[in-house]
Amino acid sequence: MIRLTLYTTQGCHLCAELEARVEALTLPPIAWQRVEVSDDETLLARYGERIPVLADEAGRELAGGIELDRLSDWLRGRGWLDEAALKALTEPGADSPPKGAHQRRGRRYLG
Repeated sequence: MIRLTLYTTQGCHLCAELEARVEALTLPPIAWQRVEVSDDETLLARYGERIPVLADEAGRELAGGIELDRLSDWLRGRGWLDEAALKALTEPGADSPPKGAHQRRGRRYLG
């Protein structure tokens, strides 16, 4: 089991995106510890402008891990990266809308 700490704050959309990317790019289950930095002045001073920050059990941190290249390198270095999942995310057409999806007046609809 992978044990990760996510330094975050309430309503952080980048933190949610990072967490989703980690879940998508790893095979083993993840035990998350989420640390709210705004509850502690020391944590706020250290992480406030850098969140999301991801840390492994050894305390090695990844700031700016929302970038796919940096995150995949960090996960690969620990033996946690699912290479097939990374390939699926980076192949041409990976971001194409699902079949049946369409847009009307700026809104996206499925089906």
